[in-house]
Amino acid sequence: EGGELDLKMKVFHVLPLILLLLLWGCEVQGRLVSIPTKPDRKDAAATARWLVSQNFWGVLSTISIDLDGAPFAKVVSYSDGVPNQGSGIPYFYLTTLDPTARNAFKDERASFTVSEYPLGTCGKVDPMNPTCSRITLTGKLKLVDEKSEEAEFGRNALFSKHSEMIDWPEDHNFKVYKLEIENIFLINWFGGPKPLTVEEYFNHKMNNRLRSLMD
Repeated sequence: EGGELDLKMKVFHVLPLILLLLLWGCEVQGRLVSIPTKPDRKDAAATARWLVSQNFWGVLSTISIDLDGAPFAKVVSYSDGVPNQGSGIPYFYLTTLDPTARNAFKDERASFTVSEYPLGTCGKVDPMNPTCSRITLTGKLKLVDEKSEEAEFGRNALFSKHSEMIDWPEDHNFKVYKLEIENIFLINWFGGPKPLTVEEYFNHKMNNRLRSLMD
């Protein structure tokens, strides 16, 4: 009987910790641990939108004004919408104190790459294995008019997934930027890149409000 009581007391003390860990596991740095099921690999548009919607960071490349036009790549946080309501448009919170934003003012050409690997859905394969999806979006990196409805959408999208951005220094003058997509390079299986137009990408389950923001 004494042993049973000791066991109950141990459970009583450990249970709050278990509950805390479970709650913490539901959201880490604004990231939902539960990832929607990966789309059928034959549906290129669905895979592309899934990759962009579920990821929280990627590599943004611009044309350097400090390195004689050499490519300059940087890991950046981004969001294409509030969780599970992605627009397909990557939004960034950038400052001209950083080379990336300054580069864009000189030359808007940019590319943005995200991988399935950080989502934890690639199993044990290497990130370069074709079954581990990856996408490169190429286009123009543009500053969004801060008084526009789209800027409000971008801020809400970013803050919903990167809550610490709200408290970033005001004197750094962070602003919302977006990638205006012109080309899509998607690998999600063997056989080379999947044919996917920008129109097909955006027409995948895009709601009317997001469509109006693009018009």
